[in-house]
Amino acid sequence: MLQMEFVGVRVEMPSNQPIVLLKEANGDRYLPIWIGMTEATAIALAQADEPPPRPLTHDLFRNVLGALKVSLERVNIVALRDGIFYADLVFSNGVEVSARPSDSIALALRTDALIFASEDVMRENGVSMADDQEDEVEKFREFLDNINPEDFGRAG
Repeated sequence: MLQMEFVGVRVEMPSNQPIVLLKEANGDRYLPIWIGMTEATAIALAQADEPPPRPLTHDLFRNVLGALKVSLERVNIVALRDGIFYADLVFSNGVEVSARPSDSIALALRTDALIFASEDVMRENGVSMADDQEDEVEKFREFLDNINPEDFGRAG
């Protein structure tokens, strides 16, 4: 398993499809994961400094884990089959639960859990970027610093 860094969420144009972008912590490959608008909003909210007035689903899950004295240790992105990514949540009590990567990442951001991807996933789906493309990633990071969850609109 390769440790990943969360780069951010962006909306691909012209399809208006949100993408989560992860970067290999000790490498130059990026892993784009297409997600839904609702999931993009959940991830964007995890990055916001202001918590919602009432816990949303991922916040509730984090709170329940805390109440049960169990922590999310890591998220493992383990496969891509038929265009669908698969992830596992690994908890401090040794339990593993299959989950969507978008939900897993939203929860990892709320709990400071580490994110990993299998070498197979990265070999087949990772994208290496040249140095000039790294500038584009930096621009993307700057864009993410200025985006608000409201920018994603409402799913509907």
